[in-house]
Amino acid sequence: MGKKSNFRKSLISNLKSQMKKRVTITFPKRTVQMPVTYRLAKDFNVAANIIRAAVAPNQIGKLVVELSGDIDQLDAAIEWMRDQSITVSHSLGEIVIDEEACVHCGLCTGVCPTQALTLNPQSFKLNFTRSRCIVCEQCIPTCPVNAISTNL
Repeated sequence: MGKKSNFRKSLISNLKSQMKKRVTITFPKRTVQMPVTYRLAKDFNVAANIIRAAVAPNQIGKLVVELSGDIDQLDAAIEWMRDQSITVSHSLGEIVIDEEACVHCGLCTGVCPTQALTLNPQSFKLNFTRSRCIVCEQCIPTCPVNAISTNL
């Protein structure tokens, strides 16, 4: 019983220290070649789930990522990126759907990776489940009537 109890306490303690942060990382031209996500994993034990990326040689790069790991390691990783002249900002935006403008065509449902956008099979009306949305913004350029935006 003692080993199970200690294991359980250790597991709960470990889970409490784990955290996720969604951030936008902007690279200056000179650091765009740096293997940042590799360094986050190797040096800080922080996983970087890339949600959106716009990176090209000799241009400013931008990544939207969900970082996960130990709270202290996340903070150290973010501090390290800032020391490398990489801008890190917290992503707090949400997808907004203009119900008046939406024509319920369903094009956005085809690009939504989490199925936060679905069509009701009976009414053929668009359903948006905010809790499933990861704000990847793939739906925004897909909407033919510009009914989808972010509140950034």
